[in-house]
Amino acid sequence: MSILIGWAEESIVPEKKVSLAGQFFERISEYVESEISVTAMAVESGGEQMILVSADIPSITDNQLDIAREKLKVLLPDFDTRKLIVAATHTHTSHKLGKATSPKFPGRGSSIDVLKEFLPEGKNYEEKVKPDDSVITPDEAIEFVTDKIALAAKNAWEKREEALFSNEFGRAAVGMCRRVSYDDGSAQMWGDTNTANFVSLEGGNDSGIELLYTFDKNKKLTGIVANIACPAQILEQRSFISADFWGRAKANLREKFGDDIFLLGLPGAGGDQCPRDLVRWVDPETPIDDPNVKRPNVIKRKADPSMYDISGCNRAGKRISNEIASVYEEITDYQSEAVFEHKVINLDVPLRKATIEEYNHAVREIEYYIDKNKDKDKFDFEDNARMHVHAGLISRYRRQQQTEVNTIEYHIIRLGNIAIATNPYELFLDYGNRIKARSKAEQTFIVQLCCGSHGYLPTEKAEKGGHYSAYISSGTAGHEGGDLLTRHSINEINKMFK
Repeated sequence: MSILIGWAEESIVPEKKVSLAGQFFERISEYVESEISVTAMAVESGGEQMILVSADIPSITDNQLDIAREKLKVLLPDFDTRKLIVAATHTHTSHKLGKATSPKFPGRGSSIDVLKEFLPEGKNYEEKVKPDDSVITPDEAIEFVTDKIALAAKNAWEKREEALFSNEFGRAAVGMCRRVSYDDGSAQMWGDTNTANFVSLEGGNDSGIELLYTFDKNKKLTGIVANIACPAQILEQRSFISADFWGRAKANLREKFGDDIFLLGLPGAGGDQCPRDLVRWVDPETPIDDPNVKRPNVIKRKADPSMYDISGCNRAGKRISNEIASVYEEITDYQSEAVFEHKVINLDVPLRKATIEEYNHAVREIEYYIDKNKDKDKFDFEDNARMHVHAGLISRYRRQQQTEVNTIEYHIIRLGNIAIATNPYELFLDYGNRIKARSKAEQTFIVQLCCGSHGYLPTEKAEKGGHYSAYISSGTAGHEGGDLLTRHSINEINKMFK
């Protein structure tokens, strides 16, 4: 069957300032470093449908996705809104979105909410930066962003026309493991490697870029889908609006191919990945406000620019765009027809549980910390950063009294020789590698933080190592859930590629 493809893009830069999400400390945007947007690609063939959206936001919860789908249903009554797929690039210089709590998941509470319960009378939690009327509120932001998601999806659908496509592969070093293992069996995210007890980085990395190029009937390039196993969080500590390295890559590609070219960036399995080389550590150009990242003995390295700053963002974006342009020059296979299947699946994933002993320990730790700091005038993000693991565990223990599973949504798509497998986690790389290695598809795109936001999904090795991203409170599922998701994804892909 012939393939119909349409593209559209909408800016999600508001008129007001933005409360920036993704860090323990509060940030308000000072200016726009690069435009944040939502990019949509609509595909139809043989009655099957898909609208794939990449959004420059940290994440999209189940409830937020429901809002976007309800709006799209009004705009496109004949489209099956279950076939709207929204993935977040995980930039940390974008909107803090409201209406995150879904009635599907009772008992969900933030670490700050729990911490506040333990504060003594007369003590308050105070934000570092307090929003005023010049800042878009989180609830205003979700209405604004979901409006744009629905509009971009509608426009892409209405612009679909007969098209050609080519699936290709490239390489660019962007993601590297961000968890450091030590000789006592422990591990740390952003751990210091310049220490005698450093053993190894806990996991590997994947420099591959899964690529899909689309063309009109005259073989004119119309858009690119690029899938990279790394979240877009180079500029995560900064106080401006930015699409991070995807924004730089898009600008470079438009400079080469024209302003009407679309780039749809998809985050691969990168829960334990980052754009920073923790062995060849390069300090930020200006200080960062994160108590979890400390480097007492920094040695000047000949390596990448600072991957906390615009210089590093430019370098990563250039690597991506250069590889996309280079692979484009070698394309010879243009496909006009292909098998197209799209399956939406709900899966009950076991909730990662805390024991009563762990719960009691967390309560004692917070009570001890609060008592030790009772003379402080106020409690703020630094206290939350130090106590979030205990507060999060308390929240989890309460939640597991009400439910044993999370029902997640994931998608399996076949488009010609490629498979697309989505998941709502910050999925550790090993799971994505297992799916790719056992997939019968010629090429497999793994898309994380998609159609839901359920936190990190660590490996068993990471759980034993501990620390942020592998704590019980870091995500709703543990390695049993990761194994379950992996098995189901492989099975569903391979049923499409018998």
